Amino acid sequence: MKTTLKILSASAILATVAPLTSCTQGTDTDLITRSDITLASDTLTPEALWAMGRIGAYDVSPDGSKVAYQVSYYSVEQNRSNTVLYVRPICSDSVATNNEETLLGLGSSPVWLSDDKLAFACKGEVWSMSASGKARKQLTHTDGAVEGFLFSPDQQKVIIIKQVPFHDIIKERPADLPQADGRVITDLMYRHWDHYVESIPHPFVLDLNSGEEFDILEGQPFESPMEPFGGIEQLAWSPDSKTIAYTCRTKTGLAMSISTDSDIFLFDVEARTAQNLCKPEGYVEPQIEPTKTMKYQEVNAEDNLANNPGYDQNPKFSPDGRYVAWLSMPRNGYEADRQRLCIHDLQTSEKRYVTESFDSNVDDFVWGADSHTLYYIGVWHATVNLYRTDLEGNVVQLTNDQADWGALQLIPDGRLLMERHDFFHPADLYLVGVGDSSALATQLTHENDHILSQLAPGSSEPRWCPTTDGQQQLYWVIKPPHFDPSKKYPTLLFCEGGPQSPVSQFWSYRWNFYIMASQGYVIIAPNRRGLPGFGQEWLEEISGDWTGQCMRDYLSAIDDACDNLPFVDRDRLGAVGASFGGFSVYYLAGHHDHRFKCFISHDGAFNLEAMYTETEENWFSNWEYDDAYWNRDMTANARKTYENSPHRFVDKWDTPILCIHGEKDYRINATQGMSAFNAARMRGIEAELLLFPEENHWVLHPQNGILWQRTYFDWLARWLK
Repeated sequence: MKTTLKILSASAILATVAPLTSCTQGTDTDLITRSDITLASDTLTPEALWAMGRIGAYDVSPDGSKVAYQVSYYSVEQNRSNTVLYVRPICSDSVATNNEETLLGLGSSPVWLSDDKLAFACKGEVWSMSASGKARKQLTHTDGAVEGFLFSPDQQKVIIIKQVPFHDIIKERPADLPQADGRVITDLMYRHWDHYVESIPHPFVLDLNSGEEFDILEGQPFESPMEPFGGIEQLAWSPDSKTIAYTCRTKTGLAMSISTDSDIFLFDVEARTAQNLCKPEGYVEPQIEPTKTMKYQEVNAEDNLANNPGYDQNPKFSPDGRYVAWLSMPRNGYEADRQRLCIHDLQTSEKRYVTESFDSNVDDFVWGADSHTLYYIGVWHATVNLYRTDLEGNVVQLTNDQADWGALQLIPDGRLLMERHDFFHPADLYLVGVGDSSALATQLTHENDHILSQLAPGSSEPRWCPTTDGQQQLYWVIKPPHFDPSKKYPTLLFCEGGPQSPVSQFWSYRWNFYIMASQGYVIIAPNRRGLPGFGQEWLEEISGDWTGQCMRDYLSAIDDACDNLPFVDRDRLGAVGASFGGFSVYYLAGHHDHRFKCFISHDGAFNLEAMYTETEENWFSNWEYDDAYWNRDMTANARKTYENSPHRFVDKWDTPILCIHGEKDYRINATQGMSAFNAARMRGIEAELLLFPEENHWVLHPQNGILWQRTYFDWLARWLK
């Protein structure tokens, strides 16, 4: 259920809603660009939130003198978005001012081909243009089929990601029944995230000189990159342009639905042969019972290190071409396992793991110029900071900010270009100079300063509290703008999803703490049991125990706030959350002992027996619930999980609840939200149901987003103000 991977799909989805400006020209009147919104007050509103530009992919020119980057803008009135490209200089001695950017026009995924030429994506094709946005030229002609691209270092070839037909699981419709919309399904994984699987992504290599094109996975029924979130970051070119490293999970159907075992393959472009870097030749994979994960099998730790049975993805070659590094999880079936940095020596075939002393996840990384140093970002104690390691595994923390740092890129002068955000600031780009034991950051872009400057600032602080089992838990206290410590404020307990996603200094366009605080609420956001950044033992205590210590941690945090923060009004408490957070809300509704005055659950699991077979990624239920509900010999943890499913405690519900769900949510089906709402109303409890027919696990369309926010705050105001 974890959904914290790189997300680049929202603007692409919305761009199909209405016609956009042409790819062949820079700007015109149809282009949505930076908003000139003037706020009526200093309070952040849903309209102001959706007026903000959202910085995405970026790339530095070969000489390091400038950066091209994409920004997505949204029109609530037109209910659509588009993504545009900017270029701005990078100064060696001072930072470029805000007015030095140049708008290049419609496009995304910028890549420099030279100091004066860019490649970019537009309407499903790859284009090139000058650094000033002129001389636009279409490089691919695929009828808009390109979903990602990556040029070889010598620029003679380009990988393009395209969908290929796939009917191994959903049978192809009879040719004489063109209007039939039924689907004959023969195996699992017939739908994923928000779509039915009748095609899968494959990487093609296009020779830019001859026009010849071939499929790296020709005839193979496997995905690369992996759905639903994988992108071009799951492939890489070697420095000599002769080899491609790619990510692939060589499974389909039932086998794919219960396994996270993906591998890194090395593809020889000339010979068109592939080698698996994760598993030795002749490796025989252990068989997994469909309802039992590998944690119940005989597992050898050395085999895990040698054979990489978990998620392996996002390969990157060292600058000298000797090494391939990638992100690696040790165990099969556990999507939230600790993600380490694995290094494969192509000369010796030796594998090593170089972040073992960091007891948390590596989220992204980049090689240093010396092919011996690597920089990475990871969460620790509820912030995502920058670290350095080397081939010997010596880890050094370089930043210690109350913020989250994002994707990183090395620029020629040795600095890093990174993205940074926190609870009160959306993403901007920063230049980061790296020293021996620290880093100095300077802000490069100021995308939303014109809106942020009109807003009263909020504030947040970490607080530690004791848990019922004698541990210490960190929770964030987010305070409203114009905070007055002598007043009492209605307060929200925020329940995180995942269930193993960090409550770090994230910025969200739905679950946004700044807008919640701006509406006059204090937010208590616990890093309860099961969240990364506090060691693997803390993280793993939630699996098989969804209704145990993690729920007590929630209540410990809100009780501590009520007892020790005089501005928290214990008589006006609400609990809100999405995904696992939505499940938490449904569970707390039957176990809160009159603490809360209202609840909001978005896309939450309500009936765990139904959820076990409804969700499409069955490895998740296997690992988190411990067992199938029909197995008579199920584990004690599994029995406790099903016996404590929220739907079994509706008889104890006594508090108004708002249920929200997207009908294209195939991770947690909309029937879960409908069932919870129906149960509440049949019990005579005040309830509302906000149902989105066209949304998935997230709300992506602007007008739906505004409706979401208005409904959310109307409900809170009704019961807490």
